[in-house]
Amino acid sequence: MYDLKDKIALVTGASRGIGYEIALELAKKGAHVVALARTIGGLEELDDEIRKVQEENGFEPTGATLIPFDLRKKDQELLSIGPMLAEKFGHLDISIANAGILGPMSPLTHIKPVDFDQVMRVNFTANNRMMLSLDPLLNISKAGGRAIFVTSRITNADRAYWGPYAISKIALEKMAGTYALEVTNDNLKINIFDPGVAATSMRSKAYPGEDPNTLPSPNDVAKSLVRQIEKDGFSNGERLSA
Repeated sequence: MYDLKDKIALVTGASRGIGYEIALELAKKGAHVVALARTIGGLEELDDEIRKVQEENGFEPTGATLIPFDLRKKDQELLSIGPMLAEKFGHLDISIANAGILGPMSPLTHIKPVDFDQVMRVNFTANNRMMLSLDPLLNISKAGGRAIFVTSRITNADRAYWGPYAISKIALEKMAGTYALEVTNDNLKINIFDPGVAATSMRSKAYPGEDPNTLPSPNDVAKSLVRQIEKDGFSNGERLSA
């Protein structure tokens, strides 16, 4: 089993939803969570909850490392994340690229370029820059680095009105797949993770008439992912599912 105790784990989009729950599940296992999100209040709430679960599970309640950060920032700022983590921790064991936005659900020909570009920036381009910044740190993880890019089942088939979101996730999948094939370090594993359907705010925006009580919770999804990360023989270049 891949022991999560004392592992350094970065989670983006950690202030709510699936990212929030992933961060908590990692903390329950003893990982030190580096939580990145735009919302300072959400990050502070997460930090409080992490301290609670650390204490409940017999760990020192040190909390998380919080990084209030907007992934729409310029490349130079995105590329600075890796060096900042290197200075503080020296390495990175786990990276979970969870942050994403839905964007407009309209015909492609009706979507303004600025709105299209924003979805691509957050869901794809920022992850490319973060990959460049974090790769050196993942490669020197003594336990073996794990990089996971959160995708969506929307990529399985063409769907009307999902244009920017679907396109950004397809691009993310292709980037992750290529990255996995190019890895020369056998200890570094690159995978995508499909959370499936879950009761998140993004889901409620896409399907406003749906009863969230009929859906799996973000915590269910987070537990599934963390269980897979812990497994011996964690694969490379695979599509993981909740």
